[in-house]
Amino acid sequence: MTAPPHEQLRAEVLVIGSGAAGLSVALGLGSHQVLLLTDGRLGDGATLHAQGGIAAAVGPDDTGRLHAADTLAVGGGLSDPHVVELLTAEGPASLQRLLERGARFERTVGGRLATGREPGHRRSRIVHAGGASTGRELVRVLAGAVEAAPWVRVVQQVSVGHLAVDDHGRVCGAWGRDAAGRVVSCAAGSVVLATGGIGGLFDRTTNPARAVGRGLALAARTGACLTDLEFVQFHPTAFDVDTVPLPLLSEILRGEGAVIVDQDGERFLFDAHPDGELAPRDVVAQAVWRHRARGHDVLLDLRPVRQLTQRFPAIVGSCRRHELDPTERPVPVTPAAHYHMGGVVVDEHGRSSVPGLWACGEVACTGVHGANRLASNSLLEALVFGARVAHDLTAMTLPLPVADLRPAPGQTVAATAGTTDADAAARLRRLMWEHVGVVRDGAGLADAGRRLQGMAERCGSPLADQVTVARMVVAAALARRESRGAHQRSDHPRCDPAWQRRLVVRLDRAGEPCVARGARLDAAA
Repeated sequence: MTAPPHEQLRAEVLVIGSGAAGLSVALGLGSHQVLLLTDGRLGDGATLHAQGGIAAAVGPDDTGRLHAADTLAVGGGLSDPHVVELLTAEGPASLQRLLERGARFERTVGGRLATGREPGHRRSRIVHAGGASTGRELVRVLAGAVEAAPWVRVVQQVSVGHLAVDDHGRVCGAWGRDAAGRVVSCAAGSVVLATGGIGGLFDRTTNPARAVGRGLALAARTGACLTDLEFVQFHPTAFDVDTVPLPLLSEILRGEGAVIVDQDGERFLFDAHPDGELAPRDVVAQAVWRHRARGHDVLLDLRPVRQLTQRFPAIVGSCRRHELDPTERPVPVTPAAHYHMGGVVVDEHGRSSVPGLWACGEVACTGVHGANRLASNSLLEALVFGARVAHDLTAMTLPLPVADLRPAPGQTVAATAGTTDADAAARLRRLMWEHVGVVRDGAGLADAGRRLQGMAERCGSPLADQVTVARMVVAAALARRESRGAHQRSDHPRCDPAWQRRLVVRLDRAGEPCVARGARLDAAA
């Protein structure tokens, strides 16, 4: 059921965010009263725009172990093998739950689930809906189920600005503002962050404008540990047009035969990797970025894709709306910020380092993705770990919501929300794109850090949250003096075994980012 926001709300579990992860948590908590807050409309976050499919070992020639091996191979030595095994082993069951809820995935003539291949996968294991509309189908199924769930109360268009903590340091609720600017307080026994990623901090992105890392700021200000913040994945084939966000040209197109060429028709990717267009995403994005930096045009030729118009009508329609017909000629592409491997440090149950706070989806760092996410593992992670968070909370006796909410140290309710300075936000996005983009260097990162510190001293809320997250990302990227996965330093171009460890980021009492090296990871990972 859906209710309008009011000043005081209570629930046993508060879920913040309504993408695949947040919806999965809410649906799995039938034994608890759940309040689900979303800053827009139900389900209109990044999941809705996801073109890529769901990776799961459902084919006759595939296994969870093979899927795990592929995931570890692209993770740059920073993926947690145990968590990867959980993800890939539980993936088929998550897919089955969607089917039982009525998900309409593509099938073969014989009735089996149709599976495609994407870069980095050695098996065809990507399940799609509507060609490149998997995210929309997920939202249709999951949001519809949430709306029908009597234990879930949905409150839309509430922007959460602060988490509340009790006298024992346990997160016990949140404050926000509704569309009319009224303060909304939400007391809860436990809080789950499912707020998405940070792509909206970059000038070129495939993410919704609201994806600016609000959940990371909320968690960090309660003292939570964050990690892998330097690893921002840039999709190599965003449609290079003048829109925000940029339309995505899904990797499934390259899996089905599309090729990347320059203005002379040269398939230059084979100079970077023997798999060419099917190389891991970080390799392709960096090769495209460098080719463009040398003055070349880069284009995606979709004409080799069989039955392009019939199988991928949304993508063809997007191109034609920009007066480009992909059945006649290649279309221009650019890398764009797409997915954040980093996030709130959580265990296999989604528990953060702060009592009372769970996280799942892109805002969390489970250890699955490491330095580089394998294509189509993100929706799977949202489903699997959303269910795991729900299972963990279901098994617990949760404390009753407190009667008197108080902000975390250093926070005030008055600073919860407001209107962002559009010019300042645009400067922030350009700064992040230019200095913290596909290829970085120490001088650029240091300059970005200084300029962001100046912005932090001048800006007000809610831009302050965006600046805080940007500063944490820059601090981590400056500290990691090597190139690994999606983190490429032109001044440290090699992968250094000494850096096969995570960087943990926290905010000190003054709100300054502090970076510490974690333990060395198993080289076999």
